[in-house]
Amino acid sequence: MEARDPSASTPTALARGLLVACKRGTASEEYTSALAALDDDDLKRVRTDRETALAFWLNCYNAGTQLLLDDRPALYESPLRVVRFFRASALTVGGTTLSLARIENGLLRGGRSKYGLGYLPTLLVTSFEHRYRLQSCDPRIHFALNCGAESCPPIRAYEPDAVDEQLDLATQTYLDATVTYDADSGVVRVPRVFLWYRGDFGGGAGIKRLLRTHGVVPADASPSIRHRAWDWSKAPRKFAE
Repeated sequence: MEARDPSASTPTALARGLLVACKRGTASEEYTSALAALDDDDLKRVRTDRETALAFWLNCYNAGTQLLLDDRPALYESPLRVVRFFRASALTVGGTTLSLARIENGLLRGGRSKYGLGYLPTLLVTSFEHRYRLQSCDPRIHFALNCGAESCPPIRAYEPDAVDEQLDLATQTYLDATVTYDADSGVVRVPRVFLWYRGDFGGGAGIKRLLRTHGVVPADASPSIRHRAWDWSKAPRKFAE
């Protein structure tokens, strides 16, 4: 990851530069201020281009996580993490302050609720989310988003012109590291994100199709799915090499 000059950067370059600063532990204020100051014209491609939006919001989410872990670690360590950490102000974009929950569910998942296993829409959708959310949920985001837990995937910096290839790599890497298949029992054990966001993957059939596509179960297999426990141990700066 290489940082970029905030003074002459696109929104995607700013989000990427912020993520680099988080990785290096260097000053991030120039990037956070520049992201906050973006206007509607600056954000046009984020609003209208799928690849730009994916790369931008993935980098914003992962950078926002690192900023919260650095600045307000007690929120993550709280028994009320799901409220205090994920709903805390993480980053301001275009004058709108966003939490991790808003970036993930309101924008990247296209307005889907975090409840209901991925089958329910979000009830309270802000005007910003209506304007900037992706039209559909790409389930591969769940192998790219890092919320600070040990079980989360490693962090990469995403680029609009390569985001699909990068998401394929992130998916393959995470599945290879976390999925186990027992042919004798016909059971595959998968990360808990497959349960929490079952609907994002197209239900059980969609999950099995994804596992077959990435070669973690045989092409002719239709195994029973078991979900692993999630390790919530705090793991900041878990960046891919």
